[in-house]
Amino acid sequence: MEYSHKSVLLNETIQSLLPKDNGIYVDGTLGGGGHASELLRRCPTSHIIGIDRDEIALQYCQQHLKGNIEYIHDNFSKIKNILEDRKIDGAILDLGVSSHQFDEAQRGFSYRFDTKLDMRMDREQELTAETIVNTYDFEDLCKIFWNYGEEKYAKSIAKNIINNRPVNTTGQLVEIIHNSLPKKYLYTTKKPEKKVFQALRIAVNDELDILHQAVLDFAECLKPNARLAIITFHSLEDRIVKNAYKELVGSCKCPREVPYCVCGYKQEYNIVTKKPIIAEEKELKENSRAKSAKLRVLERL
Repeated sequence: MEYSHKSVLLNETIQSLLPKDNGIYVDGTLGGGGHASELLRRCPTSHIIGIDRDEIALQYCQQHLKGNIEYIHDNFSKIKNILEDRKIDGAILDLGVSSHQFDEAQRGFSYRFDTKLDMRMDREQELTAETIVNTYDFEDLCKIFWNYGEEKYAKSIAKNIINNRPVNTTGQLVEIIHNSLPKKYLYTTKKPEKKVFQALRIAVNDELDILHQAVLDFAECLKPNARLAIITFHSLEDRIVKNAYKELVGSCKCPREVPYCVCGYKQEYNIVTKKPIIAEEKELKENSRAKSAKLRVLERL
C-alpha cells in the first residue's frame, strides 16, 4: 500500500507545539503520518492519538509508523468523546484533503481524472458528491457553490447541472462547468473547475460546519501551557479558525472609564501567532500544496 502525502509546514508545526517527552499529543488528521512521525522522532516516549476518517490512511500508518500510537477511525470533531476525560499536551489539525486523496483517481476528489463522483473521506458514509449533484434542488446547489466555493457563477452552473442530469462522473461535471461559464472567464481563469469541486468536497464531508465547534472542543482538552496548531488551505477555513481563536481569548467587557475589571473576565488562552505562519521559499519550490497553507497556533494559559 502506498500513501503519497508530504506534510506542509512540518518543522514549523512541530516546533510550535514545544513538544516534550512523555507527552500526550493528538494528530486529528493523521493522513500519511508525517506530523505524527516527526513528533515521535523528536519525542520518542510520547503517546500519539492519531485520528482520521480515511481508513486507508490509518491502515498505511499502522503498517509504516513505529512508536506509541493509538489509532482512531473517526472524525476529529468527536474529540471530546475520543479523549473522554484525558487532557493533552498538544494537538495538530492539517485541514482539507490530502495529496493522496487527490492523487487516487477513483476517490473522485480531483478534476484531473475522469472517474466516478465520490469525494468521501470516510468511505463508510452514504453521502457522495454524485448524490448531491443528482438529487439536491437548485437553491441548495447554489448555496453549496457560493458558500463553500465562493463561485460567482453558481446559479448558471446549478441550472446546467439540473438540466443535464444524471451527472455521474467528474468529466461530465467539468464539461457542465465549462459550458456554464462565460468564454472570456473560462479562457482567462486557471482551473475554472476548482471552486465547484472544492465546494462539493466540503459539502460531502461537512468540513466547515463542524470546524468552529471542533476548535473550541480541542482547546478545552488542552492542559495548561499546551498548544493547538491548525493548518488551513483556503480563506473559508482560515476565517473560521481565526474567529474561533478570538472567541476563546475573549476580552474584558467593562467600559473604558471603569478603573478595574468588574465583568469577571479571565484570559484562559493566548494566540501565539498574531499573523499566520506561511511556507518559506524552499518549501514552496518543493511542494506546491504549501502555497496556500497557513498555520495558526493557540496556547492554553
